[in-house]
Amino acid sequence: MLGLLRQVHAWAGVGLCLILAMLGLSGTLLVFKDDWLRMVFAPALTGAHQPALSLGAQLEAIEAAHAADGLRHVVLASEGFALHRLGFADGGGAYVDAQGVVIDRWSAGGRPEEWLFELHHRLLAGETGEMIAGIAGLAAAVMVLTGVMIWWPAARSFGARVWPRSGRRRDLLAHHRDLGVMMALPILVLAVTGASMVFSDQARAVLGWATASGSPDPAGTPPTPIGPGDTSWPAVIAAAQDRFADATPRIAIWPAAPDRPAVLRLRQPAEWHPNGRTSLSIDPASGRIVASVDALALGAGDRMFNALYPVHAAKVGDRIIDGLWAAAGLGMTSLALLGAWAFVRKPRRRVARVPIAQP
Repeated sequence: MLGLLRQVHAWAGVGLCLILAMLGLSGTLLVFKDDWLRMVFAPALTGAHQPALSLGAQLEAIEAAHAADGLRHVVLASEGFALHRLGFADGGGAYVDAQGVVIDRWSAGGRPEEWLFELHHRLLAGETGEMIAGIAGLAAAVMVLTGVMIWWPAARSFGARVWPRSGRRRDLLAHHRDLGVMMALPILVLAVTGASMVFSDQARAVLGWATASGSPDPAGTPPTPIGPGDTSWPAVIAAAQDRFADATPRIAIWPAAPDRPAVLRLRQPAEWHPNGRTSLSIDPASGRIVASVDALALGAGDRMFNALYPVHAAKVGDRIIDGLWAAAGLGMTSLALLGAWAFVRKPRRRVARVPIAQP
């Protein structure tokens, strides 16, 4: 049985090595995305913290300047990054400051961190790539578990090495085994959380069943008809402050269609998600709130699901988590590539040739 498990583990690793290596390396780089942006846009990071109510006027000005460009959403500036990030219908984006000055603008995938995210999330292949990445995440979780099972009988030979002793096949396999054990837990967490976000419906169902909790009606399905109109963002933010006094406005989303609401995402202090999962849905025609979600009042299953992204993206904890997650990404890359290389270098049995007797 153990021999069969080794064969399945080895062949699966060879088949998935390139995808897992790309996911591991791109994920490691994305851990430091915020640091990269702060370095690139350092002169624009000196803005003072802005009161929530002043954001409404800024959103109005941004809409007036960029509505014709296909403006779809604005991720609002934060204390750590004093620029608003605009998203357009064509997949492009822009950074603007509090005065509305465009600091940078790009087409779809035109910035390195945007391209890197698409590589990590969708393998640069749209929905198909996202599905493949999700399946690879599930496979990585299975490989971690089977790898530990294979290692267990040889646990006495464990050595805490992060780099192989030499390039010989024996040392490569020892490195693969030992590094896999050291990185098993963080890689398992990253694989499961990443795959769960791809297969979100199934993950929500499992978490709801495990916690015996239901899900409320989503904010994107308001119970009353919606009419077309211009959203008054100052009024929306004022209403949000009345309903969620301690929450910080994080994302303004324009209606996706004339019969759809505008949405304001907010983050309450106890939420892990950097952009929050609390939200208000607003009828642009009348300005009334047609639906709302208090992320802290959700069932346990939904709260656990909302925690998947901040855990996966190292948005919780401190720099120690950043370092651990980066090490796990590099570890997965090393395990995938060096493990596959050691496998293909496996010596093949030679069939002995029987000499033919001469007559």
